[in-house]
Amino acid sequence: MLVREVMTHRAETIGPEETLEEAARRMRETGVGALAVCEQDRLVGFLTDRDIVVRSTAAGQVPGAVDVRSAMTPQVVWCSEDDPLTDAAEIMERMAVRRIAVMNEEKRLVGILSVDDVALFSRTLAGEVVEHLRAPERPVERGPWPWWE
Repeated sequence: MLVREVMTHRAETIGPEETLEEAARRMRETGVGALAVCEQDRLVGFLTDRDIVVRSTAAGQVPGAVDVRSAMTPQVVWCSEDDPLTDAAEIMERMAVRRIAVMNEEKRLVGILSVDDVALFSRTLAGEVVEHLRAPERPVERGPWPWWE
């Protein structure tokens, strides 16, 4: 199976000069947790909801006064839409990321591949990716299991 068969074909984007408030609003409106950051027609980074919280809000910055560039992750992990899904999942696992950009032959953004997309094809493959995700810097205190009781 190829990446193009399971990826999310439309990537939500934002410009690096837009505010984090606008980014958060766009995430809420579109129901996504990450935006591809594009400058002109070029992918320059990714911004996740976690980036907004950890890199900006936790530092006391005001989301309406801070631009996307200041909180985005500039290192873009990507694969080709023609790659086998197993290869893309291996990239995600090796780089310990939940989503990667999907590029076409012209190196243009054509979609996003998330661990959720991978899970639709293979829960085992998705499980391998999730196993290798980075743990938080400090352990999160958790209540009794199950947490909803």
